[in-house]
Amino acid sequence: MERTREAPAREARPADRSGRPRAPRVHRAWWVAVAAVLAIVVAGSFTTLSGTLVDPLHGTFGWSRSTIGVAVSVNMALYGLIAPFAAALMDRFGVRRTVVAALAVLAAGALLTTVMAAAWQFTLFWGLLVGLGSGALAMTFAATVTQRWFVARRGLVTGILTAAGVFGQFVFLPVLSWTVERYGWRAALVTVALAALVLLPVVRLLLRDHPADVGLKPYGAGEFVPRPAPVPGAARRTVRVLLTTARTGPFWLLAGVFAVCGASTNGIMWSHFTPAAHDHGMAATTASSVLALIGVCNVAGTVASGWLTDRYDPRRLLAGYFVLRGVSLVLLPLLMSATVHLPLVLFAVCFGLLDVATVPPVIALCRDFYGADSAIVFGWVNAAHQVGAGLMAGLGGVVRDTFGTYDPVWTGSGALCAAAALLALVVRGRPAEAVNTATAANTEK
Repeated sequence: MERTREAPAREARPADRSGRPRAPRVHRAWWVAVAAVLAIVVAGSFTTLSGTLVDPLHGTFGWSRSTIGVAVSVNMALYGLIAPFAAALMDRFGVRRTVVAALAVLAAGALLTTVMAAAWQFTLFWGLLVGLGSGALAMTFAATVTQRWFVARRGLVTGILTAAGVFGQFVFLPVLSWTVERYGWRAALVTVALAALVLLPVVRLLLRDHPADVGLKPYGAGEFVPRPAPVPGAARRTVRVLLTTARTGPFWLLAGVFAVCGASTNGIMWSHFTPAAHDHGMAATTASSVLALIGVCNVAGTVASGWLTDRYDPRRLLAGYFVLRGVSLVLLPLLMSATVHLPLVLFAVCFGLLDVATVPPVIALCRDFYGADSAIVFGWVNAAHQVGAGLMAGLGGVVRDTFGTYDPVWTGSGALCAAAALLALVVRGRPAEAVNTATAANTEK
């Protein structure tokens, strides 16, 4: 029989006149959420920096863009694949330790990139290290924080944390681009590395692994929740959860829905909107401004989606998002022109509100179906998102070369969104308790 772990030392809280501990005015969960937001914002600034490095590295070292693209591809692949393993590491070693390690890896990868002299070093430092660090602080980190610290307002907090990643990707990008142009690409790398290092003590101060560590109930919980024991074998557990959940229908439905999400956002808009707009005579800088508007609207859309997820069926929300996204993509060829006009601005606003709005409902469905394993399951579902994005990014170029236009890409993406809406409506499965029981049974074998 396993020995019961000793309860962790609880932080002392001020007492009222009766001598009983006084509840804090602001629940500690919100300070944990603040620390998570800061970490996700900084990690997000690394993910969009890759695009600004291509031309400077080509000019400095003479490397071909395909050679530089290898490191960028490794970075993107690890960003998606490391997420489920990071969730298991947080269960094994704690959220705070994992986040601190990820920030340190990000800083190390960026600083080592400034002293590289060969293309393979760029793949190692930027592709491997930065890919690992940023992937560990992706959406599964947000799912873990909301799962442990919040019972009420989970959808809203999920939306805020998801929006933080988008905020970091787009708010820092103009500053980093200006830094590259004015002071060189090494200065930009040092800037993001310093941001990660400055954040380390802040994360150590604010972030805690579980409410029980500070003697609190999760926000909105009716009773105290003891901290679960560390789960050994993080890598084995991650694979085991995949093998178990792959036998359930909801996993494949959610993975299919999220693959379409990746294909119709990252895979098509971030890879092909600028060259498609250029085909219609629009300058690349103008097209980038449209994408920036989409990114700004992402924040409002994701937070609003989290609020809605707390109140409505996430399946219906997903279906509605995909229908509206599909309609906007089908209409996009009619809106393309050499200049930015009101209909195109309205498209950017609409698409931005819908772009990342799918994340809170998908996380909520993973939590409903897979309970304690939901963060890891969402990590694997998010990997399908990255696969869909990669396939569409490659297919879009093939379509352009074959037909001489991107119009079939927009129409095809709209059709995929319609299929995803139907898939979202039919997601059904066993309750989380049954799936967790099956997972536990497989663990004992």
